[in-house]
Amino acid sequence: MSEERFGEYVLVRRHEQGHVAELALDRPKAMNAVSTGMARSIAAACAALGEDRGVRVVVLTSTHERAFCVGADLKERNSFSDAELVRQRPVARGAYTGVLELPVPTVAAVHGFALGGGFELALACDVIVADRTAVVGLPEVSVGVIPGGGGTQLLPRRVGAARAAELIFTARRVEAAEARELGLVDRLVEEGRDREEALALAARMAANSPVGLRAAKRALRLGHGLDLRAGLEVEDAAWRAVAFSGDRAEGVAAFNEKRRPQWPGE
Repeated sequence: MSEERFGEYVLVRRHEQGHVAELALDRPKAMNAVSTGMARSIAAACAALGEDRGVRVVVLTSTHERAFCVGADLKERNSFSDAELVRQRPVARGAYTGVLELPVPTVAAVHGFALGGGFELALACDVIVADRTAVVGLPEVSVGVIPGGGGTQLLPRRVGAARAAELIFTARRVEAAEARELGLVDRLVEEGRDREEALALAARMAANSPVGLRAAKRALRLGHGLDLRAGLEVEDAAWRAVAFSGDRAEGVAAFNEKRRPQWPGE
């Protein structure tokens, strides 16, 4: 396993011959509160991972024992003038869109608090694995703002408009069992096993065609919310992008020869 640090607060580890990358939030003294510097580092790490054709899956984790991420650094925000807040906004958005726009499958491993922007980072992933200590929520209206890291758009896509409205308007925290019941997280595992289970899930995904994974994610993301006919056109375009690839040829050959494929990744 290799490691690379982006700034002071973000660590990237490579697993499974480099095909699974772990993006670890590593600001333990602040329970991973997202400062301006940390937001830049998340965006930079995501940009590097997105350009790395060897990476097939990204897992978003936390090095803090009791928290995934508690959201924006409100102590820092409290020191900002209005002009500084305006200038900081694109930097903050860059962290959330960086995760959201990763071209490969993404899995969040959540334990402890995942609140506000912390939960939005998880929502930006394709699958959320949570352990039984997880507490999630979007409490922004309780401090006079709104979810600004994608929460008002990603949460209703996950759980429906009415349920998202109730959760956002009440600002309430949701514990792990209810979060799984409501669909706020996808897999619920035993305490302390969120990272292990997320990495295992990522390894299973990464065994598949890198060309296929990227194309399938593109079709899922671009087709969501379109009418069926338009969505099927998005799917067809993604199919055409992979149908004549080296991965498709290798996948069919390996199936017929009853062996594991050796993906060329192109």
